[in-house]
Amino acid sequence: MTDRDWYDDAAHRDAVRRAERATRFGWAAVTGLSGLFGCALTAVAVVLLGAVVACGYVVVSAHYP
Repeated sequence: MTDRDWYDDAAHRDAVRRAERATRFGWAAVTGLSGLFGCALTAVAVVLLGAVVACGYVVVSAHYP
């Protein structure tokens, strides 16, 4: 048996600290990936909107030379 007292909860505090650190890292990863996904989605929407405007310009300029 070790020389620790029965009420020594240092191992528990250490486990809680590691779990909190892992949770913070997980939420940071989720937040970062969500932000990147949002930026990518916005970029796709802008490109598609530009394509629609360009197609509209081609159609209108074909009718009015």
